[in-house]
Amino acid sequence: MSNEENKINEEQLKQNESADIEVDAVGTDADIEWNQAEESDEAAAKIAELEAALLASESRVKEQQDAVLRARADVENMRRRSEQEIDKARKYALNKFAEELLPVIDNLERAIQAADAESEAVKPLLEGVELTHKTFVDTVNKFGLKEINPEGEVFNPEFHQAMSIQESPDHESNTVMFVMQKGYELNGRVIRPAMVMVAK
Repeated sequence: MSNEENKINEEQLKQNESADIEVDAVGTDADIEWNQAEESDEAAAKIAELEAALLASESRVKEQQDAVLRARADVENMRRRSEQEIDKARKYALNKFAEELLPVIDNLERAIQAADAESEAVKPLLEGVELTHKTFVDTVNKFGLKEINPEGEVFNPEFHQAMSIQESPDHESNTVMFVMQKGYELNGRVIRPAMVMVAK
């Protein structure tokens, strides 16, 4: 082999090496671009996954806040109902007891009406019964028991029970002419309506 052939071979080797280097460089650039594209896809997928997790967390937090608000409202409603029930129990605890006392009041009033106020022998006894009646009525009034004595008033079926209806030129129609038995209410609730005669 001559020197010229050696030179040609060397030049061809150099060209081949430089071509290999260029191919390697192009390959490396392509690898880098492909790796970057792959990393970019992975990052986008990770971001999408994190955004979905954030939305789910925010949704759970909102649901829990709503649940807490509902629970607070339920507790407040229960507290209010309990207070109302306790108040009613306090107001009307004496209801049955008051009902049992009404005949005693009626009998004291009957004794006062039946007594002969002119008789000197009966006067001290009558004064004692009147004083007992007054003390008794004052005591039950302190606990919210009030009498319903509607004579001359307009008939009200919520507070009065009509025992009879009669024509009367002296009274307006639908007014109470006569009270046969007084009624009573306890803290605004009727425990016995007044038995009345109504004009027509």
